[in-house]
Amino acid sequence: MINETYEVETESTQRHYPAVKWLLALNIAVFTAQVAFIEPERLFGLLGLSPENFPAAWWTIVTYMFVHVGPLHLALNMATLWMFGSRLESAWNTKSFAYFYLWCGIGGAIAHLLFARDVSLVGASAGVSGVLMAYGLRWPEDRVYLFGFIPTKSRWLVLWMIAINIAIGISPQTQIGWKAHLGGLAFGWLFLHAGSLTGNDVRRWVASIPDEPDGMPSAVPKTRISTREKMADIDDAIAHGSTSRVNAERVNAEVDEDSLRARLIDRVLDKISNGGLGSLTREERAILDDTSRKLRRGDNSSHS
Repeated sequence: MINETYEVETESTQRHYPAVKWLLALNIAVFTAQVAFIEPERLFGLLGLSPENFPAAWWTIVTYMFVHVGPLHLALNMATLWMFGSRLESAWNTKSFAYFYLWCGIGGAIAHLLFARDVSLVGASAGVSGVLMAYGLRWPEDRVYLFGFIPTKSRWLVLWMIAINIAIGISPQTQIGWKAHLGGLAFGWLFLHAGSLTGNDVRRWVASIPDEPDGMPSAVPKTRISTREKMADIDDAIAHGSTSRVNAERVNAEVDEDSLRARLIDRVLDKISNGGLGSLTREERAILDDTSRKLRRGDNSSHS
């Protein structure tokens, strides 16, 4: 009964995407206000990014991301954000994903201010472009669909998006903020390769080890974790009682060996993450000690 309850709780927790849901809600709320309560021109003037009004209207470098010119513009951006952003938030964490999204949006605004001085900018496309690029870097082999029906790998989707933006930019009649799109891509790449706004190195987020697909475009095989790496996580928790979150997925990586013990260890490590080593019961400490000894014996025999 305990294992079944824990499995249900774990699955439901993994499918919560607070940042993505808040972004969707804010964009939809602003569009609803635009349609029902406020004239679009007035809203664009208040929240849209206009080079003539900046930096006096300094807030618009962020608020422009939540205004859209029409339902199709909104639907395309929000669908892309949900499809690709939810998995990224699950793989990273909510705070880091929110920073990344806003960083890409601000990057798009800066590119627009520098290179498109004569037109206002609205829309979430710069932030969404950064999210799509990060997804392509993290899961380059995933199968996705260009325009909803052309199958391709996610890495090629990113290149297609860049090519389409360049093609749009060639047309003098375009009203699409393609410079902001490319700015979002450029700032996203910079964020991922130079470190995050929180000071953490984000390069590990785009490592080759994939996460669970969570119902996204296609499954990615899980990488087998060595016994030595799993043992290191458990020993570190026992020795230091760290309150930082221990990577419980490493203990779960080979469920076929002992799924019951893996789930128990997962619960214990989560408890350490939330309350420290002192929050463990005597039985939970015994589980950690026993698992650590077994893993150490297995690691020594495999390297003899």
